[in-house]
Amino acid sequence: MDSAPTAHTTNTAPTAVAAHTAATEQAARTGQTATAGHTGATAGPATAGRPDGASTRPATPAPDGAPAPTAPAPPAPDPLFTAVDAPAFTARHLARLAGGTLAAVRVPHFLGPAECRAVTEALDRLPTAPYDRGRVPTRVLRFGPALNDHRLPGGVLDADRYWAQADAARTAWDRAAVRPDAVAHAMDRIGEAWGAPVGPATIGGREAFGGTVREIETGLLMHFDDINREFPDGLFDQHVIGQLAFNLYVDVPSGGGATFVWRHRWEPADEEHREAYGYRPGAVAGCQRVELPPSLGDGLLFDPAHFHAVEPNRGGGRRIAFAFFLGITTGGRLVVWS
Repeated sequence: MDSAPTAHTTNTAPTAVAAHTAATEQAARTGQTATAGHTGATAGPATAGRPDGASTRPATPAPDGAPAPTAPAPPAPDPLFTAVDAPAFTARHLARLAGGTLAAVRVPHFLGPAECRAVTEALDRLPTAPYDRGRVPTRVLRFGPALNDHRLPGGVLDADRYWAQADAARTAWDRAAVRPDAVAHAMDRIGEAWGAPVGPATIGGREAFGGTVREIETGLLMHFDDINREFPDGLFDQHVIGQLAFNLYVDVPSGGGATFVWRHRWEPADEEHREAYGYRPGAVAGCQRVELPPSLGDGLLFDPAHFHAVEPNRGGGRRIAFAFFLGITTGGRLVVWS
């Protein structure tokens, strides 16, 4: 039976996650609402003591005989936007995530502690590189290419560069002989839940790379992932109508590193809050969210079209996770890519 995880749901702006500037940290300490700034979030109007983020300043007196103005009520939370812990993923979980009636599903001990240690030790044999700091301002090491890092203007794949990196990553993975193979393990278990094998998405008959490894130290900006927006004219041989994100934590810090998922999908007005590859907190001000701290061996699924972010680590330890996207196709198949 599914149970609610330790994650909690709030209707606050992501000040704790966007702690990349001093102003944002001050907003988180004082409870002020974060608003758009130049390079990060800045403190907005005085809102301390109001869970809905409304101002506590005295209202402007109403003209004689007119009713006093009232602050708008905070939006009612969606009772279905919740995260659950479960002993295993099920087809129903995937359908609910894709249908928007569940925020996240977490399977504790998806990979055991001994297997996590073995995988982490083997990862030292893989070549890793940081993201371009001009595009990703937080420190993130990764192994393996991601399609959205090889997107040219107009939603076209930089095919020559992508396939060269994909082939090199597969060669390095085979040479490192990482055992157990966490990606294959995850695909097998998700396929068992779905009732059909999970395979790689293909582009012109070639298999896309799936299963990047990322070490995130100082968090990720709030952003969203949507293959159909990134490549609106289509990329895969398969037609993807739903997209989920999978993460498997093989090492975790002593504190921090939580994933936050907001009940908010991209809207054109969000571009006013752009920051590097992501968005400033004002884009989700007042939106409901779930918080998902990482635990060793956990498997996590959520819909990445919802705005999401990762908070910086606190204390010792490393945050290392395998990650891939899971696409639901018009034919009912599940396909994987990164």
